Amino acid sequence: MSDTTRASEAPVLVVEHIDKSFFGVPVLRDVSLTLRPGTVHGLVGENGAGKSTLMKILMGVYTRDAGVMRWRGEEVDFTHPVQAMKAGLATVFQEFNLLPERSVAQNVFLGREPRRGVLVDNRRMIRETESLLTDLGIDFIDPEARVGGLSVAEQQIVEIVKALSVDARVIQMDEPTAALADHEVELLYAIVRRLRDRGVAILYVSHRLREIFDLCDDITVLKDGALVSTGPASELTPDELVRRMVGRSISAFFPDKIEGTAPGDVRLELRGAGNDYVDGVDLTVRAGEIVGLAGLQGSGRTELVEGAFGALAYNRGEMLVDGQALAPRSPRQAVRAGIALVTEDRKARGLALAQSVLDNALLAIRGVFPGRTRRARQSVPGVLSSLEVTFRGLDQEVQFLSGGNQQKVVLAKWLATEPRVVLLDEPTRGIDVGAKIAVYQLMRELAKNGVAQLMVSSELPEVLGMADRILVMRDGRIVGELPPSVGEEAVLALAAGTTEEVAG
Repeated sequence: MSDTTRASEAPVLVVEHIDKSFFGVPVLRDVSLTLRPGTVHGLVGENGAGKSTLMKILMGVYTRDAGVMRWRGEEVDFTHPVQAMKAGLATVFQEFNLLPERSVAQNVFLGREPRRGVLVDNRRMIRETESLLTDLGIDFIDPEARVGGLSVAEQQIVEIVKALSVDARVIQMDEPTAALADHEVELLYAIVRRLRDRGVAILYVSHRLREIFDLCDDITVLKDGALVSTGPASELTPDELVRRMVGRSISAFFPDKIEGTAPGDVRLELRGAGNDYVDGVDLTVRAGEIVGLAGLQGSGRTELVEGAFGALAYNRGEMLVDGQALAPRSPRQAVRAGIALVTEDRKARGLALAQSVLDNALLAIRGVFPGRTRRARQSVPGVLSSLEVTFRGLDQEVQFLSGGNQQKVVLAKWLATEPRVVLLDEPTRGIDVGAKIAVYQLMRELAKNGVAQLMVSSELPEVLGMADRILVMRDGRIVGELPPSVGEEAVLALAAGTTEEVAG
């Protein structure tokens, strides 16, 4: 759809001068937004900027304190998500709302099952689900398949099909690629574009700037609950977008090495290491060095670092820390040896969500070095302050923090153990630009202090921007070593096997 055609289309959804406060604290102030048919509208901002609150107002979860909402030209007040969905506004959340033991078709029509008399018309439900999948160009999902047996990307598609089953005119997508592998992201791109071409308006929320510029026709920026700007994506550069979101240039995105940082002796070494997932792994990480570990989903990156942490213990080869042989059979043994692992899934494996910020920051110390707890307790406020964690108090439950602040608490937990080797598995997944910069600055400070870091990341700009060296994995093996100057294409080619292995 051309820009001229879009401009002539009447808006499907308009909100003007929206205000919202919780307990007297304003979270949205004078926010306006216009969605037109056949467009992808990016909604960006740091965690806490008000994106989720605005989306929930649109879908009827929250009521606005002030402002006007018009749906297809008529003023409306959605007071429940079902009401919004019946009108044609659907939301695809980052965390899926699916029943794993039911089929694809049963999930798509949950609560709205077509009937033949008093009985559910299963044949019609399956037939209509298959038609919806076909409309999206999807021929590899069986409407009768159990949802719990599908991949994350396939479950994402089921959520989108649910939205289409109610003839959605607007679909809100909240971080839709957060848990997807690179090739699955391309599939989502194709689906989004197909929906746009069919005249659906999409409100697209993502922390990944590349996706925003790849997909979006327009971009709205929120900061601290207020509207910063809204307009065509073509009028923005990545540098300007970051500046509007966080108040600083993208040039500060990947901070330079701190003066005086230099590789020292080998801290972590693997010689022919292997477990049930990786084999023949040889690598070294020196004191003060950041080594990036790149590869496609399923290449063995997470299994490699979990082997070094004792979670998926190596059963062959050797592992040395500071020249001393070490074969950790549990994370506790690894932590005692000075190794820390920032896990990929902070909510499931990095935090005790119902416990306080203080208790989470002391989790590792209490579990492994209980004698250090008193000293660590005294240092926690300073560590949290240095990480710029935003929280109400040390007694606040960590589940109520933003994703970026939760990740900083995970980092504080490991800093309390004074590690010599830090393993980082997707350290910035699902956090906003400002929080990412804070993580990168911490990594630079750790390197300056002689900590060895091995970082797994699916975001190649992150690998290229932070790593001193890049190791590329494929099929459970390291297939090459590259300098960060090579660019994304070279790393991807090696990860996908379209170029020969490269000797380090």
